[in-house]
Amino acid sequence: MPAETHVEQAPMDRQQVFELIRDQLADILEIDPGGILESSTFTEDLDADSLALIELVEALEEELSERTVGFRIDDEDLEDLHSVRDAVEYVMAKLAADGQE
Repeated sequence: MPAETHVEQAPMDRQQVFELIRDQLADILEIDPGGILESSTFTEDLDADSLALIELVEALEEELSERTVGFRIDDEDLEDLHSVRDAVEYVMAKLAADGQE
């Protein structure tokens, strides 16, 4: 069994990150993914509570850790994420930073 268990995959582009976040949110909130836009805010537009956002973070960490070993969204960063666009930009920046190491 190799020590490195993740599979090396091509970096995700912005559209793929958006689709991942949108699909995870739709699943968590039990809504149509077509109604989730990058400009959607979590609390006002999507009516997501803090528990839903924690579930989103956990789902993203699980999904993205398969691509980037140890991908993690810091708890203190969560309060800065107010919209789907914020989440997409945050994930893109984290993936870019992790790719530099």
